[in-house]
Amino acid sequence: MNITVTLIIQMLVFATLVWGVQKFIWPVITDAMDAREKRIATGLAAADKGQKSLDEANVRAEEIIRQARERANQISDQAAKRSNEMVEAAKTSAKEEGARLVEMARTEAATEVGRARDGLRREVGALAVAGASRLLEREVDAKAHTQLLDKLAEDIARG
Repeated sequence: MNITVTLIIQMLVFATLVWGVQKFIWPVITDAMDAREKRIATGLAAADKGQKSLDEANVRAEEIIRQARERANQISDQAAKRSNEMVEAAKTSAKEEGARLVEMARTEAATEVGRARDGLRREVGALAVAGASRLLEREVDAKAHTQLLDKLAEDIARG
């Protein structure tokens, strides 16, 4: 065989092979590549969308955290204010109770002083009657001279 004929046959075989590949294999490969390209593009779009959603969620989370901190500070301030009010109310109540107890003690002391004075008046009256009876060397009737003895006791109590 001649080299030219061999070369021409090889060229025909090669052309047939190229035509067969272009007709049957190349569309399958390009379809697979297009499908993969679409899947990759869809995946990248989903990743971008997911990233945007994540960013938005982070922004919302920061806002929620900020609001929660503000609310916590408000609650803390209200609690501090309420505790101060309670302390002030307790102080006021304690002062009022103390004033009431002091007034009760003063009233009770005044009552006791009055009782003691009455007791002393009676004793002074009895001593005055005893002293007068010794001075007069006779018995002084306390019942008969009650008005006189009461006046004498009042004069002695006044000073």
